[in-house]
Amino acid sequence: MALNTVKSVATWSNSTWHNAAPRGRVSVMEYTNLGRSGLSVSRLCLGTMNFGPETSEADSHAIMDRAHEHGLNFFDTANVYGWKKGEGVTENIIGNWFAKGGTRRERTVVATKLYGSMGDWPNETKLSALNIRRAADASLKRLQTDYIDLYQMHHVDRATPWDEIWEAFSVLRQQGKVIYFGSSNFAGWHIAQAAEAARTRGFLGLVSEQSIYNLMTRWVELEVLPAARHYGLGVIPWSPLHGGLLGGVLRKQREGGASRSASGRSADALEKYRDTIDAYEKLCAEIGEDPANVGLAWLLHQDGVTAPIIGPRTVEQLDNSLRAAELKLDAEVLGKLDELFPAPGPNGSKPAPEAYAW
Repeated sequence: MALNTVKSVATWSNSTWHNAAPRGRVSVMEYTNLGRSGLSVSRLCLGTMNFGPETSEADSHAIMDRAHEHGLNFFDTANVYGWKKGEGVTENIIGNWFAKGGTRRERTVVATKLYGSMGDWPNETKLSALNIRRAADASLKRLQTDYIDLYQMHHVDRATPWDEIWEAFSVLRQQGKVIYFGSSNFAGWHIAQAAEAARTRGFLGLVSEQSIYNLMTRWVELEVLPAARHYGLGVIPWSPLHGGLLGGVLRKQREGGASRSASGRSADALEKYRDTIDAYEKLCAEIGEDPANVGLAWLLHQDGVTAPIIGPRTVEQLDNSLRAAELKLDAEVLGKLDELFPAPGPNGSKPAPEAYAW
């Protein structure tokens, strides 16, 4: 699905947005429609999962202010973020930021999610109509807003029928509590199921799918990306740098950093793919670009991708990510990246099912 993009100059001064010649920090941010919808979102999405566990509330507010300063209008969160069951730590941080005013809420497309457990009793998790109603009201209260722009199912619920899910979602939309709906971690056939069930109800259905997608994890290219393009869903990649392994991990280790990528599954993956990652970092050095920005830019070159999710822990990390939005990779570099990180399947350069069949 082709992306319709537009560039805009965004400035933030004294909590007010201006279109006139800026005084101070200026960013040129590119925007695109979220899937087939008319909703315009920035080509980078601010992920907030670090807000609370890794980043203080004050620093989180500074990051969100700087995001607006750069023209990022698309923020992603979830009711479970903060990882204290039932507390909605990250949503509360965002809600307190909205409450500061200065058109913060009006200038933000806020996406949140439900599915994960928010309590120890039945019906405090997944996608029953009861949990959808309760979870939406709780997120609205924490976010200190009267509507959610994009409400996403954090995972597929195999036990709840689509008729029940879409009826509950349609009530939220009729009440003005939610405008658009999306999915996350869906298989291609789940997207098809959801879309066709919505079609029978005359409902808009899904406008986005949030999937893990990066140079090292390209499985969505087999079925999810084609399904999303067919049904008009914008794809929002999470973990775009594969837990930091595509962010210059070897260089950072030499400099005494990269602690997040030096333990657990990231450490195992680093050892397994060390030679490939080393070649990747050398390629990035040859073209004079930071590996993290190359990884993000590669995603922005993929057909159907709306906005990779960046998850800065500091304002500086956010600032450093902005280069990705304007970085254009030529055919030669894209070809070398495909050689280093091949598409899945024995015939990965072809679409499914030819990628794995005749």
